[in-house]
Amino acid sequence: MRLRSVRGVRLLDGTVTDLQVVDGRISANPAPGADDGVDVDATGWRVLPSAVEPHAHLDKALTAPRVDPAAGNDLSAAIAQWKALVAGIDAADIAERALAAVRRYVANGITAIRSHVDVPESGDPMRGIDALVAVREQLRGRVTLQVCMLAGHGTPDAVLAEAAARGVDVIGGCPHIAPDPRRETARMLDLAERLDLPVDLHADEQTGLPPEDAGLDIVDLAEQVIARGLQQRVTASHCVRLGMLPPDRLERVLELAARAGLGIVTLPITNLYLQGRDATHAVPRGIAAVRQILDAAVPLAAGADNLRDPFNPAGRADPFETTSLLMTAAHLRPQEALAAVTTGARTVLGLPPAGTAPGSAADLVLVPDGDLGDVLAGAVDARVVVSGGRVVADTRTARAVDLPGRVGPDLAPPPLSDVR
Repeated sequence: MRLRSVRGVRLLDGTVTDLQVVDGRISANPAPGADDGVDVDATGWRVLPSAVEPHAHLDKALTAPRVDPAAGNDLSAAIAQWKALVAGIDAADIAERALAAVRRYVANGITAIRSHVDVPESGDPMRGIDALVAVREQLRGRVTLQVCMLAGHGTPDAVLAEAAARGVDVIGGCPHIAPDPRRETARMLDLAERLDLPVDLHADEQTGLPPEDAGLDIVDLAEQVIARGLQQRVTASHCVRLGMLPPDRLERVLELAARAGLGIVTLPITNLYLQGRDATHAVPRGIAAVRQILDAAVPLAAGADNLRDPFNPAGRADPFETTSLLMTAAHLRPQEALAAVTTGARTVLGLPPAGTAPGSAADLVLVPDGDLGDVLAGAVDARVVVSGGRVVADTRTARAVDLPGRVGPDLAPPPLSDVR
């Protein structure tokens, strides 16, 4: 269903208004003579920008039933478990699970996803790349999918070049687990420069700190970006070790990141699962220093990372699971948490603005017009998801509870009705 207008909907600032949609964008005025699209009465609903998953692994998603459910993996154990598992996985398997995962993301309000995808050492190294590029094309016009090649330090240069030529959108890698992280970072930046593609590197995904003279992954990345004068968008994902730095050292690191124009992606649920398992007490949280990142004016995005696989056996593919964790574990304010999965994530990924402002892409999520805190806590089930002015998901739930008290608005949203 394509929308022409959304009437009587409440904005984030509390005002109630009508939104006009023209050619997939919010317009200040309806298009003259427009007769396509549906006008809906959204009285009793609130509208938010649709969410973004800035860091997924769709090739790994939903493989948790294939591994030992009792295993508690740290990063190294999860990598080993995945390497054993991927040997028996083909392109069709990857594509099927990726689409199943995307359905979950979209139903929960996500209309843009960046997915990292491995270049496996066993079997056809291109099978993941080819599968996700094909999925991206299937989704075109409904969901924005950026395919980010995730190179390993053992992947030959020729294989990386071929993988990049298969149609990836972003160059990625994991220098933080390479024998020579600086050299691996340089290799990824060389490839990105040749192809004029954005870069997204896993960085500092450990809670232990190196000595001052050893440096951090994000420091090396920022220094190389500045030295090269890179104009492409460069992202550092995870950055868990930033949460371990003392204030004076952290301030210097973030000032450098800001000068380099880096964006940072924090991934609370997966890093809470993977990190800190070797601690006997005072267990580290495994979350980047998000408050200080925001204070330093470094663009911040937040996501879930893995979805029910060796790196994270849990997860709902829900941006409001992420906002809940950002508020409880990272102490962000509600509006800051919401921005990290919406406007901030779009900035980091280089996506055009979306939301309710005229000229913005009509990528929206409508939720019952109750307490916004319930939404950010993940307590609201009903969601209507719009991508480019098209309704791509509509979820309503029926709930009966035999207890005293009235049914709240989060349990009984009004119908979203066609009023044309």
